[in-house]
Amino acid sequence: MSGKDIHTILRRPLVTEKTTIQKEDNNQVAFRVRMDANKIEIRQAVEKLLGVEVAAVNTSITRGKNKRMGKSMGKRPNWKKAVVTLKPGEEVEFFEALDDLEELDVPEQE
Repeated sequence: MSGKDIHTILRRPLVTEKTTIQKEDNNQVAFRVRMDANKIEIRQAVEKLLGVEVAAVNTSITRGKNKRMGKSMGKRPNWKKAVVTLKPGEEVEFFEALDDLEELDVPEQE
């Protein structure tokens, strides 16, 4: 994998409302990945680290937003997102554990 460690390619999973719907409807999971990682490296990292078969990998670069901090301006860094489509019948156990947490009955606070 051209000098990159397999454990550093996937930075963290993206768990948002949109990615949760993608997981349920299209069997897709999303990750924040290294900026210099390509689709082949992302596919190999997901297959080795998570033990699933990958059908496709789509990537996009999200541009960092400009933010104000008092009088000065700052900019958040750019980052790369990978949406990984899994083959039919494949599941990632990490995301299944999140679904189990949602099913727990949590009492409402008054």
